[in-house]
Amino acid sequence: MSAASADDVLIHVDALTHRYGDVVAVDAISFDVRRGEMFGLIGPDGAGKTTTLRIVLGLLRPAAGTVRTCGLEPRRQSAELSQRIGYLSQRFSLYGDLTVDENVAFFAGIHGVDDYRERRAETLDMLRMTPFRDRLAERLSGGMKQKLALACTLVHTPELLVMDEPTTGVDPVSRRDFWRVLARLQREGLTLLLTTPYLDEAERCQRVALMDGGRLLTVSAPDALREQAQGALVELIARPKRAAAEWLAAQPEVSDVQVFGERLHATLARVPLAAAAAPVERLAGGLRAAGVEVLSVRAMPPSLEDLFIARVREAHGATREVA
Repeated sequence: MSAASADDVLIHVDALTHRYGDVVAVDAISFDVRRGEMFGLIGPDGAGKTTTLRIVLGLLRPAAGTVRTCGLEPRRQSAELSQRIGYLSQRFSLYGDLTVDENVAFFAGIHGVDDYRERRAETLDMLRMTPFRDRLAERLSGGMKQKLALACTLVHTPELLVMDEPTTGVDPVSRRDFWRVLARLQREGLTLLLTTPYLDEAERCQRVALMDGGRLLTVSAPDALREQAQGALVELIARPKRAAAEWLAAQPEVSDVQVFGERLHATLARVPLAAAAAPVERLAGGLRAAGVEVLSVRAMPPSLEDLFIARVREAHGATREVA
């Protein structure tokens, strides 16, 4: 990494490895997080996302590799690092018997911030929590507790915000509001590193690192991943679903079939989206001829979830059975 590029990099991870006993939780991964971007670590449970965050924060010592966070060595310079970062974990500890205002004041004290009142008022206003400043934290809804946790995390004005699945268990309205706030923070210059199991949330990131089984599959922008994808995607709702999936999987032009709730996603590996109309009609007609009721069918570009599953399959070198 050159001196010029180093100024633009807030987190540098090189060949990072971590083990829990004989289990390799993180397997020689490397990536950079650029100043001012929203970067997502994406993957299922057990992918190594949280372990990676904890090493970046200095909470764990890696077995091998190099990590620099805000230009610091996380373990050796943890005290200095804590003043430059905010960390929002899955189980952020609020004090239920303190009010919203008192919780923020408490965390300001932890970080040695004496003149916090203006910052507190601005942050609570941004989070739409000003009317609830005198309410006890234990009486807040789940979404409001998470927004209060974010306010406590931001009170010392960090340059990096690290979040571990920040919207897990949050209702849809609060989740949307939470992301509105994160987008505003990023526009104001804050760098964000987050993990999420929700692929629709990952679409909001400038770049994502797809992880599976401790390994890094790829690092790219969501749009760039779509551009790399080969072939169109056919989304169907058909009954019976199992029969439709099995029939589609047997067709030579279909390279993969995935089930998403009531919907089926069939990948046409050698058919560009612009030329997918005729193949889609042939597939729909073939399904109907086979006795399957086709309720809806359309060609579409692959979603990030489709691309992630494809990368996992490619990494495993095998096609998994249709569910």
